[in-house]
Amino acid sequence: METEEAVMALAALSQPTRLEAFRTLVRHEPDGLAAGDLARLLEVPPNTLSAHLSILTRARLVTSERRSRSIVYRANLAEFRDVAVFLLRDCCGGRPEVCEPVVQSLQSCCSPKRKERSRVRSQV
Repeated sequence: METEEAVMALAALSQPTRLEAFRTLVRHEPDGLAAGDLARLLEVPPNTLSAHLSILTRARLVTSERRSRSIVYRANLAEFRDVAVFLLRDCCGGRPEVCEPVVQSLQSCCSPKRKERSRVRSQV
C-alpha cells in the first residue's frame, strides 16, 4: 500500500457518519446491507448517505453490487486490513517490540471463536 492510498482511506474514515457506516457494514459481513437499510440504521437521509458511501467507495473501503432493485454495500475487509498493516509496519519501522502491545490487543479481542464440539455420549 502506498502512502496516498492510506491517507485516502484514513480521510474517508475521519468523518463520524462515514466511520459509523463502515463499522455497521463490518458488523453485517458477509451479507452487506442495502443502501436504504443502512440509511435507516444510521438515521441518515438516503442522499446524504449516498455521498458518504461514494467517498468510502473511492477509498476502496466499501464495495457495492446491484441485487435486483437494491444496491448492497459491503465493507472491503481486505483493504481495511491493508491500511492497518501499512500503519503497523510503517510506524514500527522494523522494530516488532514497538507494535507488540497493539498486536497483543488485537489477538485478545479479535481471535476467531472456536466452535464448541458437542459431545454425544452413547449408552451401551
